[in-house]
Formats: sequence, C-alpha cells, structure tokens
Amino acid sequence: MSRLHAENHLVSRIGWLRAAVLGANDGIVSTASLIVGVASASTASSDILVAAIAGMVAGAMSMAAGEYVSVSSQADTEQADLARERKELDTLPEAELEELTQIYVKRGLTPDLARQVADQLTAGNALDAHARDELGIVEHMAARPIQAALTSALTFAIGAALPLALVFVWPTETLVYAVSGASLIFLALLGAIGAKAGGANILKATVRVTFWGAAAMALTAGIGALVGTAV
Repeated sequence: MSRLHAENHLVSRIGWLRAAVLGANDGIVSTASLIVGVASASTASSDILVAAIAGMVAGAMSMAAGEYVSVSSQADTEQADLARERKELDTLPEAELEELTQIYVKRGLTPDLARQVADQLTAGNALDAHARDELGIVEHMAARPIQAALTSALTFAIGAALPLALVFVWPTETLVYAVSGASLIFLALLGAIGAKAGGANILKATVRVTFWGAAAMALTAGIGALVGTAV
C-alpha cells in the first residue's frame, strides 16, 4: 500500500517574506547608519535622537509607498496580461490550444500526450492553465500591493526601533560602537530568521546581510566624522 508523502514547500511565503526581510533589514541598516553618522559628527544626544526618530518615520513611510507603487505596477501588468489572454482565448481558441500544447511538448511530453493534457486543462479552466504555464502567474506568487506595503512599513519600524532604543540607554561617547555592534547582531539574527523561514542556507544569508550592513555603517560613520571635523 502506497503512502502519500507530505511535503512542505516554502515558496508560498515569498511575497510577504521578501517584503518583511527587506523592511526589517532596511530599518536596521538605515537607522543605525543614520545614528552612527550623526553621532560621529555630533555628541549632542538630542540631535541624534531627533535624526533617528525622523529617519524611522520617514523610512517606514517611504518603504510603504515604494512597495505599494512597485507591487501595484506588477499587479497592473499581470492583470493586463490576463485580460489579453482572456480575449485571445475567446477569439483564437484553437491557436491558444496549440500554443499550450507546444509548451508541454517543450517540457518533455510527447505531442499526443501534450495535446491530451492541453485539452483537459482547457476544458477545466483555460485561463488558469495559460496564466500558470504560459505567463508564469500563480496564485501564491501573485502581486499583493497592500500586503507588501504594510509588511514593509511595519517591519521597517520594528527594525529601526532596535538601534533607536540604544540612543535612550547608552552614553553618547560610545554610542557609535554600541549601535554598530548591536546592529550587526540584529542583522545576523534577521538573516538567519529570514533564511530559516524561506528554507534557504542560513550561514550564507547571515554573512551576506551582516557584511552589507557593516559596509553601510562604516561608510556613514566615515562621512559623519569628516563632516563633523569640517564643521
């Protein structure tokens, strides 16, 4: 007796996971870099705090707006393609059936079997078959602008809150080192969590996120120090 084997595919998470990782990563890196840059140029805790809070709010709004516009453009393109495909199915059904058949032939089916598959899928839901196999549009990867915008804004704010919290509790004299070190730890954890949620290589993701975060903070610290010296 055969037993069905359970599979747990993680690709269905790609939409919100991408927005969440991007938002949190940007929140940590941009806010920590801003704090490090300002702290390198000024020792006034009020200046650092105002800059960090402003950066967090502006960044969250920017992430939400950017994600919404970007993913909305993707959704518009998908809808336009589906409308075009729907019209072609109504006006050129035989040509569309042949097109679907050739897609399956290219994937390794014999012409006869490919035609049978195309016939059955067309009889069931022709638009769904063409959307998936011709256009590459599948339900779990479809564009969702509002979900992407809210996820990015929320995770950006959460990521930004981590280095921001240190401004309240850490002496300004050593704030640059504290924020830099803590942010690298936060980034490493974020990389590991994102990789785990997506089923990717944890070490590779952690190193990648941490390296670029460190590079961003080092650059802004250097610029902040130069500006502070010049002023």
